[in-house]
Amino acid sequence: MPTLADLFTGLTGHPAPPGEAYRLSVTGFVADSRLVEPGFCFVAVPGEQTDGHYFIPAALEQGAMAVIATRGAVPPEVLGQAATVDVRQPENVAQLTPPVLFLTDNSLHAVQELAAWWRNRATPALRVVGITGSVGKTTVKELAASVLSQRYRTFKSKGNYNSDIGLPLTLLTMPLDAERAVLEMAMTYRGEIARLAEIARPVVGVVTNVAPVHLERLGTIEAITAAKAELVEALPPEGVAILNGDDERVRAMAALARCRVFTYGLRPDNTLWASHIESHGLDGISFRFHYGDEVIFARLPLLGRHSVHSALAAASVGLVEGQSWAEIIAGLRALKKMELLRIIVVAGINGSTIIDDTYNASPPSVLAALNLLDDLNGRKVAVLGDMLELGDYEEEGHKLVGRRAAEVVDLLVTVGSRGRLIAKEALAAGMAPEAVVATDSVEEAVAFLRERLQPGDMVLVKASRAMQLDRVVNALSVE
Repeated sequence: MPTLADLFTGLTGHPAPPGEAYRLSVTGFVADSRLVEPGFCFVAVPGEQTDGHYFIPAALEQGAMAVIATRGAVPPEVLGQAATVDVRQPENVAQLTPPVLFLTDNSLHAVQELAAWWRNRATPALRVVGITGSVGKTTVKELAASVLSQRYRTFKSKGNYNSDIGLPLTLLTMPLDAERAVLEMAMTYRGEIARLAEIARPVVGVVTNVAPVHLERLGTIEAITAAKAELVEALPPEGVAILNGDDERVRAMAALARCRVFTYGLRPDNTLWASHIESHGLDGISFRFHYGDEVIFARLPLLGRHSVHSALAAASVGLVEGQSWAEIIAGLRALKKMELLRIIVVAGINGSTIIDDTYNASPPSVLAALNLLDDLNGRKVAVLGDMLELGDYEEEGHKLVGRRAAEVVDLLVTVGSRGRLIAKEALAAGMAPEAVVATDSVEEAVAFLRERLQPGDMVLVKASRAMQLDRVVNALSVE
């Protein structure tokens, strides 16, 4: 972990002055004051709802060792609570004593540059793997890190710390002796992935897919494709672009690469491909890897047929990094399936089983969840809510889910105004009216389900996070 002296040097470009905290490690980096613990660095940045600068006093009260802030945005009362370092005038600092308030021209840019400086101090053996895509980034990140850790000292990004602020915060916690780093790279605007690549300098880039997610912000699927392709364009000539060859938009990114291209998928013309796929419900999947003349059977603790693509992506990383099949299979088996997919399976009321997939939702991820439900035994119940940020694809995306639900589900309960589009399309696709219930609230959905769930029911709950369908799960689960 960086020391307070490292922060001083990384932010100012000057050696740190002496002080009692010269060698004290900064134990964490956050941009949410509620997450501050003693010894942390709090980075105050403006957000969509509020400005982190307002919460500097709270961060200091909770034990922050350092604060990185934008000059002029700091509440006046804070200036007397911490030693102040203006990064423009570091020579004016005689002693480094915590807590330290670093004043910068722009706190977001400052922490990005600090993270780039820290990454550049790592061992020359470090190779960074960047992962992007509309769906499946986190699963591939977890799997790839597990595979690489079978041979290398491996660091991975924490949780969903994958944005222009999240990636720098997580990169600053990377041990300098790491041999591999697996970093998730999200995208909400053009140029964001290019900036993340400047900071992290990946030599391997994985693109999982392109789907109509964040259409509200980018406008078109072509704009989303171009934004994801920034990772491929950033790779050095000695790097490797690992592309989902089954996604035509991703496959076309090969033309933008200055480096070797490695494709994966279900098509035999990919570099690595899979066949003989079988889903074993909640007990995982099995299939065969094909790589050149090699055929390798694998049974893995992953849920749903769609997980084969995630396993292929992670195995591709291992192959590119020189690992054996024994190491790759061991890494793919090492993680619990629930950790990978953010899915939690819990006992429900009336003898039902609840599949909690409420972390987030987009049409591709809901279709994948419905496909998993289709593989399970028992009466199939789906509780589906609004999918947000779909822009012009909103109506078609919800209708697509409704059509698939009609093919899979025995009882469909929707929540929200957009959820009604799912219900309406399921009815249009032939689902019986008594099997479709459209509700306006979590409370209404829960009240209905309490009366209708039966022993053996498999209940999928999924929607965008803002719909708070986790409350449905909490209300229907049993200890």
